[in-house]
Amino acid sequence: MIAEIIAAGSEMLTPFRQDTNSLYLTAELNDLGVSVAFKTIVGDNLAHLIGAARIALDRADIVLFSGGLGPTEDDLTREAAAAALDLRLSRDAEILTGMYKRFAARRMVMPPNNARQADVIDGAIILENKNGSAPGQYLDTTIPGPDGQLHRKIVILLPGPPKELKPMFDEACKPLLAASLPPRHLAKRMLRMALIPESQVDARTAPIYKEYADIETTILAGSAEIQLHFLSAKPSLEEAEARVNELTAKIELEMDDAIFSSHGESLEEVVLLMLGMRHLTLATAESCTGGLLAERLTAIAGSSRYFLGGAVVYSDALKTIFADVPPTTVADFGPVSSETASALAEGIRLRTGASLGISITGIAGPGPGAPGPDADKPVGLVYIGLADGQITQVKELNLMGDRERIRYWASQHALELIRRHLL
Repeated sequence: MIAEIIAAGSEMLTPFRQDTNSLYLTAELNDLGVSVAFKTIVGDNLAHLIGAARIALDRADIVLFSGGLGPTEDDLTREAAAAALDLRLSRDAEILTGMYKRFAARRMVMPPNNARQADVIDGAIILENKNGSAPGQYLDTTIPGPDGQLHRKIVILLPGPPKELKPMFDEACKPLLAASLPPRHLAKRMLRMALIPESQVDARTAPIYKEYADIETTILAGSAEIQLHFLSAKPSLEEAEARVNELTAKIELEMDDAIFSSHGESLEEVVLLMLGMRHLTLATAESCTGGLLAERLTAIAGSSRYFLGGAVVYSDALKTIFADVPPTTVADFGPVSSETASALAEGIRLRTGASLGISITGIAGPGPGAPGPDADKPVGLVYIGLADGQITQVKELNLMGDRERIRYWASQHALELIRRHLL
């Protein structure tokens, strides 16, 4: 079965609010073996909501609404869902009485428009809201399809505030869905590769994953990495996992060491794990990245066992003070040079006593390098040095994009250089 989530609310069509409920609902539905095929955001317009609801009912087995169950004139989810289903709304006396009692307990007069929250779609199960005033609704029904046959549809109306939606779905909706849906289990896997073109990944893996029509494959590109996501739905979890594992093994054989993670770990997590397995430590000397590499590493719990620390050596003087870079090296070759990157990596390793020293120096922009040897060097020129006490290697990069992108890609290249060295 597939589901569609409709988030109601004009505020989510602005730059200031985001629909986060759909992320939670997707994860919970996946646990039940239900795939979310569509997500829709609709403003507070009755005609638009009815249209979206009808489209969803036509293409999905389960339709979930979040938001639009409040008391105001722009809370239109109940009316839209009822109209799309061609069912009546009836005011529930028990809900209404409970609302009057809550207001009375606070010594307040209930405004007339609050009574709208007691309107229930004919045949729906009322879902108690223990954390708010708007009850939810659950309807398991059938509607005629284009083929003239009756098709089963489950429609769920949930309040918008996450603190109300999440407990309502967890306590009321999940048991109802689990009891009524056919057994279905999802297995997921994510393979991650750094600094490799998406087109190259697809060219090499498409002939493999296309042979698995029962596995949904998605390729995502961004943040200097490629992710391959596999999703399989089977009657049992064992069957689903076996199928995903089979495909994953073939992809891993094809892509080999380009894959840095097969269970979703980040590149920094993998680097720290590899350092730990080899009983090695790391220190950093960063110029253009300004400590970004160290920040990524220290964001991982337990990193202090393998990452000793580092220095942000933005000025030429601090390159000498903190990493013992000879002043003549900077003067002769420039702070952005292979020679300076090499000296930084070696110097920070010796200063900290780390097994490995990694350095990053470059021109992140938006302007060119400082007067002197770097004056004519282009934006995006970056050097990364790696020293292990025996050899020192330097990687030259010519990165594209704005300052933020250049800095992040430089840190990604540094982590991948460490990973490749440890392989």
